[in-house]
Amino acid sequence: MDNPSRLKLAIQKSGRLTDQSIDLLARCGLKFSRGKDQLVGFGENMPLDLLFVRDDDIPDLVEEDVCDLGLVGLNVVEEKRLELAARGHTARFEILRTLDFGRCRLALAVPEDALWWSGPESLGGKRIATTYPYMLARWLAERSISAEIVTLSGAVEIAPRLGRADAICDLVSTGSTLVANRLREVEVVLESHAVIVRTPLSAKANTSCCTRPDPHCPQSENCCPVANRRPSSRSRAAVTKWRCMRCAAKTSSGKRSKR
Repeated sequence: MDNPSRLKLAIQKSGRLTDQSIDLLARCGLKFSRGKDQLVGFGENMPLDLLFVRDDDIPDLVEEDVCDLGLVGLNVVEEKRLELAARGHTARFEILRTLDFGRCRLALAVPEDALWWSGPESLGGKRIATTYPYMLARWLAERSISAEIVTLSGAVEIAPRLGRADAICDLVSTGSTLVANRLREVEVVLESHAVIVRTPLSAKANTSCCTRPDPHCPQSENCCPVANRRPSSRSRAAVTKWRCMRCAAKTSSGKRSKR
């Protein structure tokens, strides 16, 4: 896994995005081997390895340059970005591409018999349980609503029944979980879907992606996408034909190799 010529992609190890993420990679032609309960999958026909991790950890792995790419929900990415901003940091990861699966929404819901609900302003002074405190805080602040945020790690939907909250802010897909817990959706905080994130090229900028000439890449001095200079059209054609695996990986992810 420490081979710098291979890309590392983090995906959710179990959850609503797992099967669709693996299916997407299979349709892209990737074949990989993965033993039972192993957290790493090794690409057999492409220089790409998979890390199966908790979705909450994916932005951090990309932020810290442990992985080149991450496939995760927009809700996770946005919550992490706001968390870093609250700590005075700017997120280095960026969204490379949006994907057409994993659609859901972060929504506010109240008990079915909540007669106090008359609109967002009625949340003032109420307790709202969520696993997404930063996105909820932003939504409330944008509407000048003062409410207490109760942060939970799971089982948010039962918080009103336990007397821990008056309302909840949680992910909703079909809405069946809300119905089962006698809740009704009232507001949408964020529309979410799967995205691919990476660390931006600017965070890795250098004059060349190859720290020394590669004998197998005749254009190694000109193939770096973050270089200030642009190679000639003839050089670019040569790069396309002869580009070494290290440089091809850099073009895809923006990650600098280490030698």
